[in-house]
Amino acid sequence: FLRATCECVLPKHRVSYLTLERTNMSDSKADPIDLPPGVLTGDQTRTLFEHARKYGYAIPAFNCTSSSTINCVLEAARDSKSPIIIQVSTSGAWFYAGKGIKNEGADKKKTLEGSVLGAVAAALHTRTMAKFYGVPVVMHSDHCAKKLLPWFDGMLEADEEYFKTFGVALFSSHMLDLSEEKDEENIATCVKYFERMAKMGMFLEMEIGKTGGEEDGVKHEGAAEELFTSPEQIWSVHKALSAISPNFSIAAAFGNFHGVYKAPDGANKVKLTPEILGKHQAYIKEQLTKEGKKCDLDKPTFLVMHGGSGSEKSEILEAVKNGVVKMNVDTDTQWAYWCGVHKYYQKNSDRLWKQLGGKDNDDGLPNKKKYDPRVWIRAAEGSMSARVIVALKDLGAIGKYVPAPALKDGKPVAPYVRAIVKP
Repeated sequence: FLRATCECVLPKHRVSYLTLERTNMSDSKADPIDLPPGVLTGDQTRTLFEHARKYGYAIPAFNCTSSSTINCVLEAARDSKSPIIIQVSTSGAWFYAGKGIKNEGADKKKTLEGSVLGAVAAALHTRTMAKFYGVPVVMHSDHCAKKLLPWFDGMLEADEEYFKTFGVALFSSHMLDLSEEKDEENIATCVKYFERMAKMGMFLEMEIGKTGGEEDGVKHEGAAEELFTSPEQIWSVHKALSAISPNFSIAAAFGNFHGVYKAPDGANKVKLTPEILGKHQAYIKEQLTKEGKKCDLDKPTFLVMHGGSGSEKSEILEAVKNGVVKMNVDTDTQWAYWCGVHKYYQKNSDRLWKQLGGKDNDDGLPNKKKYDPRVWIRAAEGSMSARVIVALKDLGAIGKYVPAPALKDGKPVAPYVRAIVKP
């Protein structure tokens, strides 16, 4: 079992010290999810979200930028017996590919080639490892604004190529974020891409209304009232997308911000109002009834919470109560990863000044075991992995899955290559 502690200062309203023992992880009375380990299809993603809706929990989605961050998220999911969502952003995917790969063409047009390659590499890595960690994983791509559509196009081409060979898309789901555009254009663009994705049974997340702060160049600093999505907007999306496939979710704005933002007086710039999400659900049910469509669900649409970092736990739980099945986490896990490195440096700083000897002595002893990247990166992984479990616990996702064994009779459950491609 891993004990990970981060003594960096974290926001007071979240976790002052990140200390977590990985024991007695299950706190769930729900029936275990009947899904295979490994990367899920879009249809299986919907099954996962249906289970979350039924039992009143949500699955955190973690932005990953390297195989290291992917692995520690998988490790946390396995140890906490939880399903998990791994996602990449345009900049995170480019970093995964290596900044030595250009992200623009010879004419300086943003082709986002590096971001496409990095996203594909991250998906393939996750497919390789997920089955051997024994948990179900939603492989997702995060915010894609209008200016970033070449990235979306590239990933879809990879999905279609993969689908032709293996019968499943490379990713489980993708997100389109055209919240900066007019609602009509936003919804029409989502419909166009969703029709293409539905042929592969994929899942789509879209955003309507504006989440404050900044995420990969999508920035909003407008009026506070723009940070709240209306029931009419949610219904327009639900009506358009449900005509294509049930495999979709909506990121609705209810005063949330990306990142950790505080006003000078220490209060949130905009108070979250997760209770309005329940009103959105009621409005959808009302409209479906008016159209003569039977709706037995009180929460007929899947909702997503963005800007979860720095949120009060009570606000998160209220959002989950009103139909949020996925919550994005990035800023807090970035900080936790850094805390692991920082603490390691503080503990071993005397032996990290030169290859032989201490900072102020020449004892001639080698320091290789101190500066080996595998050592301090592992410290970062332990810290981030512990923070992942905090999010899983906050959202009630712990204990919702019984991890499958990676080995049977001493042999891999599936041959290594087949583990990558089979659903």
